[in-house]
Amino acid sequence: MPKAHFIFTKYANSYKVDIPNLEELSVEQIKELQEFVAFRHGMFDFNTYSFKIQKTLEYDSFVSLLEHLGIACRCEENKDIYKEHPRIGFGQYKGMLLTDLPDSYLLWLKDNYHGEQKELIKKEINKRKL
Repeated sequence: MPKAHFIFTKYANSYKVDIPNLEELSVEQIKELQEFVAFRHGMFDFNTYSFKIQKTLEYDSFVSLLEHLGIACRCEENKDIYKEHPRIGFGQYKGMLLTDLPDSYLLWLKDNYHGEQKELIKKEINKRKL
């Protein structure tokens, strides 16, 4: 039986785990993963083969938790997150990923910000369909 392959991505207030080999896992393994996510009030997305949990957690702690629970998997950390998702360079949320900004702040920026990240902000607003 194949082990789940987890690609861990940490965000400011949550973490996401992609499971590229989800289709290879048994029904029992998938149920175990669903229970893990549900217990932590997360969202399992079968369309993207991933789950996201609204809790700050470091990669090492995530791996330790899986080992403690006896979940057989192979883990790796997504270190390219900063290339994939730009960070806001100013204001009260300086340093946060654009993907983690509150909707209300993005909408405020839409009308009040005219700097070099304007296009990135517009793209994030369109992605969220705000």
